[in-house]
Amino acid sequence: MTEVYLRRLSRWQAEQQRAAVADVHVTAYRGAAGAEYRDRQGFLDRFEQHVQRLGFDMMVADAGGLVGCAYGFRVERTGEWWSDFRGELPTDIEELTASGRTFLLAELMVLPAHRRHGVATLMGERLLARLETDLVVAAVDLERPDDGKDGARGGRPANAAQETVRSWGWSKLGLLAPHSPSAVREVWIRRPLR
Repeated sequence: MTEVYLRRLSRWQAEQQRAAVADVHVTAYRGAAGAEYRDRQGFLDRFEQHVQRLGFDMMVADAGGLVGCAYGFRVERTGEWWSDFRGELPTDIEELTASGRTFLLAELMVLPAHRRHGVATLMGERLLARLETDLVVAAVDLERPDDGKDGARGGRPANAAQETVRSWGWSKLGLLAPHSPSAVREVWIRRPLR
């Protein structure tokens, strides 16, 4: 495999690289759960908003072209991000959000040819290493078990994002209401080591 180099992108650099990032996104999610919502223009619209968010930070993997990307931003202090959380949100999570100490890992994607080589782990570690937050959250899209597809975990195909955050030692907090009839999102959390 070609050597992969990691680099951090500023907000300006991220905006300049948006077409290449969209290419990675479309290829990385082809055929995955919720693919109908992961179209190129939809991603570009979300990315344009995400780049403007407070505390935006981004790491890319390059091997003669982008092969992966991880980025996120601070969760709004208002707690709006948690509005779709099913059940009661733990008080400490509410407090960390209100204090501005929560970071959302919004995207983590690696081209299929570069998966299972530690690229996602390296990008995640580097992205989160310099954060001055007390909580990192991620929402992972999962297919519903009654979708008719065969696979692991009670009828659901194995989900690379779920497997990745689990392998990183993150904890599952709960579920967010689905943003489409075919997708359920799990919320995973990590408290950074100091």
